[in-house]
Amino acid sequence: MPRKIIVVTTAYGHDYLHAQGGQIAVLPIIANAGADGVEIRRELLSDEELAHLPSLAFAVEVNHLQACYSVPEPLCLADGSLNPCLPALLEETRLLNALWLKVSLGYFQDSAVLATLGDWLASSGVALVVENDQTACGTLAAMQRFQSACQAQALPVTLTFDTGNWLWAGDAPEQAARQLAPAVSYIHVKAAVADGERFRAVPPDQADPRWLALLNALPADAPRGIEFPLTGDSPLDVTRYYVNLLREEPRHA
Repeated sequence: MPRKIIVVTTAYGHDYLHAQGGQIAVLPIIANAGADGVEIRRELLSDEELAHLPSLAFAVEVNHLQACYSVPEPLCLADGSLNPCLPALLEETRLLNALWLKVSLGYFQDSAVLATLGDWLASSGVALVVENDQTACGTLAAMQRFQSACQAQALPVTLTFDTGNWLWAGDAPEQAARQLAPAVSYIHVKAAVADGERFRAVPPDQADPRWLALLNALPADAPRGIEFPLTGDSPLDVTRYYVNLLREEPRHA
C-alpha cells in the first residue's frame, strides 16, 4: 500500500497563506500535488473559520483529502493537570472530521490523569496523537515516560514523531526512533540544520542523508507529514516533488 503523505499548511509560510486567503486556499494545491491529506493548524484559523469548521471540513472533502488537526496546546499544564481545553478541542476535531487531534505533551507528571483523559477520548470518539515539541517537555525521556504510562493503562494514545524537533530538545533523532517507533502513528518530516546557536527546518534532501535514512527506522504505515518549507516559483510543483519523494523513498533492510 502506498504511503500516505500529508502536507502541513505552515509549510507554505504564514505570509503566503495570508496573501492567498488562508489555509483553505492551499487545499487545491495539496490535492493536485497528489497528497492524501492536509494538516490544519488551529493557530492560523480566524474566529470566523473556527465558528464554521464544518464548512472547512466540506472544502477538505471536496478536494478529496483527509484532515488532521494540530493545536498549539499542551496535553498537561505546568502543574501536571490535564489541559481543560481538551474536550472543546476534541469537539473541534470532530466538527472538522479530522483523523486525529495533535497536541504537544506539556508537563506530564502523574499517570493518574490518564483515566480522565481516557474518558474524554471515549466520549468524543476522536483519536489523539502527542508530539515531541522543541521544549524540555519534548525530550526522549519525557516521551518515553508518557508512552509507558499509556501502555500500562491501555490508553489508545499514539505519538507524532517530529524528526527534527529532537535536536531542539537535545536528543539524537536516531535514538528516539529506536525507542519510540512502535508507538508512532504519524511522522512530521523535516531536517534541522544549525543556524547560529539554534536550528532551522529545511527539506530532508537538502541536508545530511541521515534525515531520509531516519525514516527507515519508523513505521512504514505511519503517514508522513511535510513540515519543512515549500518554497519556489510554483507551490504546486514543489509540493508535488516532495510528495513523490516521501512516498517513493525506498526503505532498506
